[in-house]
Amino acid sequence: MAAHPGRFFGYAMVNAARDAGRIEQMVGRAVREWGFCGIKVHRHDSRITREVCEAARAFSLPVLYDVMGEVAVVQLLATEYPDVAFIVPHLGSFGDDWAAQRTMIEQLVAHPNVYTDTSGIRRFDLLAEAVARAGPGKILFGTDGPWLHPGVELAKVRALGLSVAAERLMVAGNWLRLTARARARLNWPLGRRPMLSADATRHTDRPAPLTARRDPWAITRQAAAPLT
Repeated sequence: MAAHPGRFFGYAMVNAARDAGRIEQMVGRAVREWGFCGIKVHRHDSRITREVCEAARAFSLPVLYDVMGEVAVVQLLATEYPDVAFIVPHLGSFGDDWAAQRTMIEQLVAHPNVYTDTSGIRRFDLLAEAVARAGPGKILFGTDGPWLHPGVELAKVRALGLSVAAERLMVAGNWLRLTARARARLNWPLGRRPMLSADATRHTDRPAPLTARRDPWAITRQAAAPLT
């Protein structure tokens, strides 16, 4: 991220149980010092908490929450925090829980602040149904790398046979829109931004090349039709 500002962006991963009481502080540092633009939570570590959601609200960040099939919580999150965008990867279940993924499609349709990504969705018919019912504006391209090959995941998106505008929404436009406010903070004055040290524990304020600060998705963003 430090070597390629404007090309790579990070999510601050927190353990809602272990980091309880300091999540806003941790996320704030990640945002202000390192330019992170999202929060990641995994139910394998702990279930999401209000503290995580409040931090996301405070810094205008989307939350990527792997619910591991526990999709019932999505409705609660969406209604309690309507101003926070929740991205639930794998259509709610990396483990191919058909019932959970079908329920997740209903959540996508019902709640404007709920999204999913394409990674690990092995039932292609469910991915196609999600796009058809919720629309391409609710689904983000994901890879779950390095576990899954990005080429395979991208091929699934292209196999949907979408229009150019719809495909661009999925592969770039949706993510750009959800992180727009967070990425706006990266306009460091005079082309300067924090640069992480080699051991990733300290940073120094060194100038970043101005050319590196160009948005590599500018063309995609302009071409993608705005969401209504």
